[in-house]
Amino acid sequence: MSLEEGLNFTQELIVEDTNTAIAHGSGKLPVFATPAMVAFMENTAVKCIENGLDKGLDTVGIQIDTKHIKATKVGKKVTCTATLTKVDGKKLTFQIEATDEDGPIGSSLHKRYIIDPIKFMERA
Repeated sequence: MSLEEGLNFTQELIVEDTNTAIAHGSGKLPVFATPAMVAFMENTAVKCIENGLDKGLDTVGIQIDTKHIKATKVGKKVTCTATLTKVDGKKLTFQIEATDEDGPIGSSLHKRYIIDPIKFMERA
């Protein structure tokens, strides 16, 4: 594996109606939903490390501590950056930051665990 602390990945999305609190059932306003932001953050972490894992391995999320500090309207661009901050055996820790065109909107401390998908599914 080639997973080193400091590895990072950035991706963007444009907030659409399907990303809103209304669509996710987490509120009644047409703004970027917290569940949508969390999913986007987790996906950014997954993409950050996907090329560094040994063949046949995968990761699962085991913890996410998120702050959503600002609303983002439909049509605005959201940028998310995940940085691998700690590699502790099979446990990976990420710091994740999300911004829109006006500045920071959220952050997360996220942990993932490296697994063998076949063995994992046998135990599930």
